[in-house]
Amino acid sequence: QVQLVESGGGVVQAGGSLRLSCAASGRTFSGQVMGWFRQTPGKEREFVAAITWSGSFTNYGDSVKGRFTSYRDNGKTTVYLQMNSLKPEDTAVYYCAASSRTYYSGRFGYTRDDEYDYWGQGTQVTVSS
Repeated sequence: QVQLVESGGGVVQAGGSLRLSCAASGRTFSGQVMGWFRQTPGKEREFVAAITWSGSFTNYGDSVKGRFTSYRDNGKTTVYLQMNSLKPEDTAVYYCAASSRTYYSGRFGYTRDDEYDYWGQGTQVTVSS
């Protein structure tokens, strides 16, 4: 089992920055994939970023490439999502997720929510124009 707790959401003006944190506890391991997704009402969950605890694998959604960076602090078993140059369309509830199996070079690159087994409660990010 893995428990995930997100924090760091809030309200920010367009062009600003926020850093989200995802503290993991329980069964973590180097090949585990940690993902970030976001969701707005009435829409499907959207992939944002993924990273392994080892740091050997990272992936980003097209809409956030060049603006968002995911990194980890293995000592704290915490994953971060640094969000820069925020846009109003980045407004969403952001979720952290963890896989139960070690990373493999599959077809979808951990962009699908069904590749993850554990989810946090989500944190709201609102970007005002």
